[in-house]
Amino acid sequence: MPKESELFPSNSPVALFGFELRRHRKERGWSQQQLARAVPYSVGTISMIETAKRCPSEQFAQHCDDALQADGALVRLWPLVTRASAPPWFRPWLEVESSADVIRTWEPSLVPGLLQTENYARAMLSGEPGVTVEEVEEQVTTRMERQSVLRRTKPPMLWAVLDEAVLHRPIGGPEVMAEQLKHLCQIGQSPRITIQILPLTACSTTGLLGGFVLAEADGAPDTAYIEAASNAQVTDWTETVRTLAFRYEGIRSEALPQRESLELIKETISRWTS
Repeated sequence: MPKESELFPSNSPVALFGFELRRHRKERGWSQQQLARAVPYSVGTISMIETAKRCPSEQFAQHCDDALQADGALVRLWPLVTRASAPPWFRPWLEVESSADVIRTWEPSLVPGLLQTENYARAMLSGEPGVTVEEVEEQVTTRMERQSVLRRTKPPMLWAVLDEAVLHRPIGGPEVMAEQLKHLCQIGQSPRITIQILPLTACSTTGLLGGFVLAEADGAPDTAYIEAASNAQVTDWTETVRTLAFRYEGIRSEALPQRESLELIKETISRWTS
């Protein structure tokens, strides 16, 4: 049997998770093969996570924690891991988003991250020049785990306004787009999620220079996330947040109501399935 790789838990939160996973596995007297039989993951996946070559998902942490009877130790480590795998400039927004009571998002180009399917996110992230398959998968995992905020006991109220062009931009091809639009129709049935489409016929120019998100939480200042080609900005500066709030309401006033928006999305699915 090949010698196990040495682990360095101080290198990163991902390395610390791998170290703790191996420690709990060995304390139970299990091999990777035995753990793989107890959880819905392969030996290869377990090995890569133990050696910090792959970022674990929340479900992976929960399954292994249960199987190894780790009393929540692995689950408690997971939030550190998912934040570490996000770009440094995005991490402050993860903190804001995770505690928000209300989220308002405007997106002129793409489906917002909180509403993306895994395949859509993978296709979008794969377009970054020079990105590796491993980096894409790590970012996809982080993006999917971000969506856990929508599965909280009391999730935030989410208002999402999308430009109609988002429905027609071929991210990942017809199958990926059809799946993504069907997901929007499904998640749009939630009483805490409102999806509105700004139709091309509105001829609106407000907000076309970039997307942004506004978050509200009790006891914290309203915060904005402003998209950019790189190093997007997170700010709670009152004047900036107020200006974006006015802009958001201007955009939303031109958008279709929820029911009409979902009907338009359903109609557009036929374009990707015919």
